Amino acid sequence: MDLNENQWEDYMIEEQWSTDLLRHQRNERNSIFEQVYRCCPVSSLQRPNLENGDKIIMPPSALDRLARMHIEYPMLFELENLSAEKTTHCGVLEFTSDEGIVYLPNWMMENMLLHEGDTVCLKSTSLVKGEFIKLQPHTKDFLDISDPKSILEISLRSYSCLTTGDTIMIPYNNKKYYIDVVETKPATAISIIETDCEVDFAPPLDYIEPEKHLPSPLSDGKNPQVEEESASKTPQFTPFHGSGRRLDGKPSTQSAEKTSSLLKEQPTENKTMSSNRTSGKLVFGSNSKAPPNIQTQPKASLKRRSPESSEKTEPPQFKAFTGKKYSLRD
Repeated sequence: MDLNENQWEDYMIEEQWSTDLLRHQRNERNSIFEQVYRCCPVSSLQRPNLENGDKIIMPPSALDRLARMHIEYPMLFELENLSAEKTTHCGVLEFTSDEGIVYLPNWMMENMLLHEGDTVCLKSTSLVKGEFIKLQPHTKDFLDISDPKSILEISLRSYSCLTTGDTIMIPYNNKKYYIDVVETKPATAISIIETDCEVDFAPPLDYIEPEKHLPSPLSDGKNPQVEEESASKTPQFTPFHGSGRRLDGKPSTQSAEKTSSLLKEQPTENKTMSSNRTSGKLVFGSNSKAPPNIQTQPKASLKRRSPESSEKTEPPQFKAFTGKKYSLRD
């Protein structure tokens, strides 16, 4: 096939155009969607249901670009506030906003320190599926809910992903509960779409741990000195404290003197034993074993009194069967 000069030039231009188109399509497939938008709150759309979850609204032009790039579904984006250097992740709900504008939930704008009209950078991304989440409520009121884990599971269905350091909002019974994302595994940003995550709760921020009162040594209100005084005042057993009786009917005067003298010596033993105790300490079992020098004192005193008692003239005592013997024959 013979081509003239003009036909050859047209053929070369057409081949170059097709090559550039294929290269452009290949670059779009391998590239990342990245665009800067101005943000507005979803409250301006008069659609309160958009506050629940982390979905945003993007312009239709973004959908055209994303469709040509063949990115993974569900579409997830990294949202960055360039001025505050804060980053989070979100999903997209629909592509119906005005060109150059994205609508964000109010809680997300507060978390990202954004105001209406500020610029944000959106970048397409891919996140791993989550396995573990640790959450921390701001107030103890969240724990007063009858079944907080069920409420949390239902509310998280409106979320596409979670990022460590974010503060999410859970609405329940016309009240908003703010919860911090303390930890996520296996990465700092995870996808929670069609996945089973283990959820753990940290104590609320306003939770105050009750003080533990340790019992003091004198918590029972008893003083060791008072115990010693009360023990000394308790009545002690005194053996043979009754009056003696003789066989001849005469009163006995010796037993009372000996028992009284022995009772007078017992307080001296208690005084010497108490003097050996250290002040401020309780020595248990000190009355059971006395020092050997104290035990020998009563024996010595009894031996000294034995000569005196022998010198005294004892009165004649009654002796049975000491009379004379008589016989009936006499």
